[in-house]
Amino acid sequence: MRLIVQPDNKKSYIHPEIYGNFSEHLGRCIYNGIFVGEDSPIENVNGMRKDVVEALKKIKLPVLRWPGGCFADEYHWMDGIGKKENRKKMINTNWGGVVEDNSFGTHEFFELCRQIGCEPYINGNVGSGTVREMAEWIEYMTSGNFSPMANLRRENGQDKPWQLKYFAVGNENWGCGGNMRPEFYADLYRQFQTFIHNYSGNSVCKIACGAGASYDNPNYEWTEVLMKNARQFMGGLSLHYYTLPTGKWDVKGSSTEFDRDEYYMTLAHADFIDELCEKHGAIMDRYDPEKKIGLIVDEWGTWFDVEPGTNPGFLYQQSTMRDAMVAALSLNIFNRHSDRVHMANIAQLINVLQAVILTDGEKMILTPTYHVFDLFSRHQGATLVESIMPASPITSDGRTFSSVSHSASVDDEGNVHVTIANLSCDEDASLSIRLDGGAYSLMDAKILTGDMHARNDFDNPENVKVAAFECASVSACASGTEAQLNLPKVSVLSLTFKK
Repeated sequence: MRLIVQPDNKKSYIHPEIYGNFSEHLGRCIYNGIFVGEDSPIENVNGMRKDVVEALKKIKLPVLRWPGGCFADEYHWMDGIGKKENRKKMINTNWGGVVEDNSFGTHEFFELCRQIGCEPYINGNVGSGTVREMAEWIEYMTSGNFSPMANLRRENGQDKPWQLKYFAVGNENWGCGGNMRPEFYADLYRQFQTFIHNYSGNSVCKIACGAGASYDNPNYEWTEVLMKNARQFMGGLSLHYYTLPTGKWDVKGSSTEFDRDEYYMTLAHADFIDELCEKHGAIMDRYDPEKKIGLIVDEWGTWFDVEPGTNPGFLYQQSTMRDAMVAALSLNIFNRHSDRVHMANIAQLINVLQAVILTDGEKMILTPTYHVFDLFSRHQGATLVESIMPASPITSDGRTFSSVSHSASVDDEGNVHVTIANLSCDEDASLSIRLDGGAYSLMDAKILTGDMHARNDFDNPENVKVAAFECASVSACASGTEAQLNLPKVSVLSLTFKK
């Protein structure tokens, strides 16, 4: 099997935000996951877990979405400002029926993003909110003027306005955000976004609620209606898609107990996001041929049954090498669609769904998915280049996909980064990689591999981890450079070549 990489055939910019994440007031994502409070015995800085922040800095987390999710359209931002003892409590009706004390609010979110060094992405409340509420939130966060909301922010301890690049007008408004029809939401979006002003040099990218797609319903109509009726008012249009082993919401399956057939079905359903990006993107192309509006895949990842014995409303699931393969396949797809996909946020950051980190009290583990983000981080801000490989087909649940997934990019220094995933759980892949156009040396090679069920837990936190890959031989060839290697089954490989 041969992969041909053409470093001089440059295509599209890979937005760092493709490697983003999503945090919601759901289960133990915010509380105990990110935020433990200033008085916690767990080491923290201003209430943020220090070990979590350091881990997210390592993978260069570029953007973080908050506060939801379904929670966003029941969240009233004024409940989460001011002295913590005076903040209103509410019941989180979407997730577990637990008390939300609002001790993590706007100020805490911006402090978290400051510590990580990532862009904040805030989701506004359309479903149960008002135009005034949203407009005043923008003013509170970004205005440096002498005005009621800016002055209130100052009273609460933040003198200077924050920089806010991304703001979404509602979440899943076709479902938990209001059960709206696309025509109704399009008009509502036009109204709400009118009052999202740019204050004090800040420029907000307005993101409209896009389609919620499933394996049996890609929901292209929603994208058609929004692009037709509201494209001139948006900088991005979202897309949500979750990978289910069976493609059915009522039979999601276990995150750890699965067989070979279920493994391949999961990957077949994950691969469907390629078709979704292609076809939703094609609709956007008709209205936006210059591709100025980004496709924002701000919820994606695996969704399984919760771990036995945990609150069903907390969506806590383990993460195995199967999840790692879904992540690698998805990120390669987003790279290859980076002309249209400007952001993608995996769901979710910690302790929820396909989390990159799991915590238990003072303990913290990095999941196999985390390690995939680490391997792929080299693509951030690079330029996609042409990479070609004949398909080695696998067919499951009516969908055929290639057993080897790949993407390649070149950075500003001319280094070529190649990520390859052998999705097969049956066979190793013998692979040659040809880099056209010059002599290259292999500067770095790292691999993540293991049995498809392999995972990290709190007793064995490093059972799955990245290791050096020393099984590649590199030599000159007529058209440039060629590398020979054997890629183990169920593995993700990251290679960096220097010219």
